[in-house]
Amino acid sequence: MKLVDARIVKTAFDPEICNYNFKLKNFLRTAQISEARQLFDEMPRRNTCSVNMMISCYLKSDNLSYARELFDNMDERTAVSWTILIGGYARSNQCMEGFNLYAEMCKSGMKPDAVTFATLLSGCDETMTRREINPVHAHITKLGYGSDLAVCNSLVDSYCKSQNFDLAFQFFKDMVTRDTITFNSMIAGYSKEGLNKEAIKLFSELQHNGFRPSDFTFAALLRASVGLADVTLGQQVHGLVIKANFIWDVFVGNALLDFYSKHDYVDSMRKFFDEMLELDGVSYNIMITSYAWNGHLEESHSLFRELQLSKFSRRNFPFATLLSIAANKQELEMGRQIHAQTIVTSADSDIQVENSIVDMYAKCGRFQEANIIFSNITAKSSVPWTAMISGYAQQGFNDEALILFNEMRRENVYGDQATFASTVRASANLALLSLGKQLHSSIIRAGFMSNVHCGSALLDMYAKCGSLKDAIAIFKEMPNRNNVSWNAMLSAYAQNGEGKSTLRSFEEMIKSGLNPDPVSFLGVLTACSHCGLVDEALQYFNSMTQTYNVIPRKDHYACMVDVLCRKGRFKEAESLMSEMPFEPDEIMWSSILNSCRIHKNQEFAKKAADELFNMDMLRDAAAYVTMSNIYAEAGDWKHVSKVKKAMRERGVQKVPAYSWVEIERKVHIFSANDRTHPLNEEIRRKINNLGKLMEEEGYKPDTSVVLQNMDDELKAESLKYHSERLAIAFALISTPEGSPILVMKNLRACIDCHAAIKVISKIVQREITVRDSSRFHHFKDGTCSCGDFW
Repeated sequence: MKLVDARIVKTAFDPEICNYNFKLKNFLRTAQISEARQLFDEMPRRNTCSVNMMISCYLKSDNLSYARELFDNMDERTAVSWTILIGGYARSNQCMEGFNLYAEMCKSGMKPDAVTFATLLSGCDETMTRREINPVHAHITKLGYGSDLAVCNSLVDSYCKSQNFDLAFQFFKDMVTRDTITFNSMIAGYSKEGLNKEAIKLFSELQHNGFRPSDFTFAALLRASVGLADVTLGQQVHGLVIKANFIWDVFVGNALLDFYSKHDYVDSMRKFFDEMLELDGVSYNIMITSYAWNGHLEESHSLFRELQLSKFSRRNFPFATLLSIAANKQELEMGRQIHAQTIVTSADSDIQVENSIVDMYAKCGRFQEANIIFSNITAKSSVPWTAMISGYAQQGFNDEALILFNEMRRENVYGDQATFASTVRASANLALLSLGKQLHSSIIRAGFMSNVHCGSALLDMYAKCGSLKDAIAIFKEMPNRNNVSWNAMLSAYAQNGEGKSTLRSFEEMIKSGLNPDPVSFLGVLTACSHCGLVDEALQYFNSMTQTYNVIPRKDHYACMVDVLCRKGRFKEAESLMSEMPFEPDEIMWSSILNSCRIHKNQEFAKKAADELFNMDMLRDAAAYVTMSNIYAEAGDWKHVSKVKKAMRERGVQKVPAYSWVEIERKVHIFSANDRTHPLNEEIRRKINNLGKLMEEEGYKPDTSVVLQNMDDELKAESLKYHSERLAIAFALISTPEGSPILVMKNLRACIDCHAAIKVISKIVQREITVRDSSRFHHFKDGTCSCGDFW
């Protein structure tokens, strides 16, 4: 008996259709899609096999819409037809569409087979939940595919990818038959989610069961060693890779490159890269990224140029990484060059690259360009929204950041951890405690409280809103702490004048196993500066290089100069400045000028003023005002006039002082001698009543801070209506007795207001917190947390 041609069977013994299908298959095999489509359109009769071939062809060429159109117009469909299209959705990362199609298939009465289930589950990702997977699992069992190894492996993989590890592990244990793929799915799932010890344990079990590890096994193990920060383990895996003869495999080679790059073994990484038998675009991407993040920009650019001359697809170049580097380093020119290359290669249409372009322009403060790209993104995820919000907050446009966050919510886009962290920081910078608390509630509802960045942002928010107690509570509740969270706590203590607590936390951080970084030392030195802890500051400053191998930056030197000058140790400050590897900047000289005023050091003040006035870019009026005040205190009105003339000639304007207070979720802003508030009469009445009580407590206005040629009575009257006192008076008449008051001021509070608020806190028996441009002052029972050292 002769064997029947399979093509004849598929075409129901129709020779004509068989012939056409044969030609169609030849066209498709040689990628002649237009010729195949023309032939398909000319076919007098077609069958299911003809349409299935065309659907498969369109899917391979990423024409999912054409494939769906052909599928929807089919007169008759087989399980193969459904499976092919489900596979198309899986490969296009549209897993939910694939699951919807599977549901339609079941409703139509068509039974899925083992290939259908394996294809459907292959498209699962982290967006899927057990709600979608469990019914499929039940259907698999019902149709008798529960023992099919390929289907079972797909189930294990889908549970892992959807982060349902309890179900994945339980199903894994119940499987009668397993293979290397089964173990790989579990090991990869565990390592991807940071369950690294579990991944290593499963690898041991794989070996114990006699299975041979594959390229995927080694890649997952190397990811686990990175997660455990275990260099020795990674090197042992490298040895196993050589022993198992997988060193030639580019996939495994790239995993090893990634391992060495993540541990900053730049030399070992380069050596291995040069020895790799096969390279691909991913190999170059890892190298370029690693070099860039480790500061080897020349090597990074050199490899990028080499990659550009290679045969690898230009669309897959590491544009997103390079744009991210440009964003974080705020190198606009580099970012623009990369953007231009994405346009040339059409990579700018890639959503990840598009988001990175938005992030780059926003972080560089180029919001016009960022908004153009942002507005052209059709389906915005939380990523570009977060990039814009973060950029605004980073550049100090906090109101704009909060407005954008509200727009995002109106668009029904749900933020991630990074979104909330950036928005919380914006509310912290504006000291909007009520908004911060709302965001805190949203973070709890979203399940992000365990995220270290959200926790650190909340800690920072409460600290900047004067609620140190809440900041400490957040820190204590954090399940995981890293340098970011410890630094936030150090900064919180420092800004609130808790010097000893700052130093104690610093020591606790070291005992926890973390090494301090430049930000950690900045918090410690700031605390020492605010509390006059000169000897401690010198000790910690010296330990930076001698103990922790941290190179002091300009801001560390600025803190040291500040703490020395505040204590009147000007000679030591000058000596330190002469040893600095860079020239003193505006911040440093301004700090010296303020200390000179306190200690009446007019000679050094003149030197600091000359340095400041000779700076081409100086536009801040603070230095001029301070020098003018020094002359005014000395009664040298001639030089006061000269300084004011210099200000006019250089176009420098004094920043007006204003204070604000938040009452019932509304911010009320006051300037000096402000009469615009609707409750102006009540506010002034309250100030006058307080004035009488303050006199009884022994308060006398310090008119020396009013640096104008007027009599003392007028000076005393003007002091009464400084912006922070107006804000406090309004808060006193607008809030319940005994409740705390928080006032923010954009400039430094004057000595007289500081003394007055101490007395007011005793009279009204309330805790009054004032955050000025330098720090927090917590007034209670007639004293201030700063100990009058500020």
